[in-house]
Amino acid sequence: MDRVALRGLKARGHHGVFPEEREAGQTFVVDLVLGLDTRPAAADDDLAKTVHYGIVAEETVAVVQGEPVDLIETLAERIAQQCLKHDGVQEVEVVVHKPEAPITVPFDDVSITITRSRV
Repeated sequence: MDRVALRGLKARGHHGVFPEEREAGQTFVVDLVLGLDTRPAAADDDLAKTVHYGIVAEETVAVVQGEPVDLIETLAERIAQQCLKHDGVQEVEVVVHKPEAPITVPFDDVSITITRSRV
């Protein structure tokens, strides 16, 4: 399986369990790795035979900006399910970073990584 990666997609969302997270919002960063067979697209040099990563990026940002959830696990699952709606995508790895998480000690990042497939 081939891989198409999108790294560092940024969007503001209102996810979290604390009221201040829901009210003020924060930046989330998403990395995606889409598993698909790119040979048909490469053979014909045809965008219609692969995944349009620009559309996937826009859809991912829309999910982050959309309906708030408590957990980044839930957010990652929603993003994965959106990616799998694209016909050619057989598998997706989603990493959701929450670099502004309300943690009381110094840290660089908090993230969840999930992998989902059609199987």
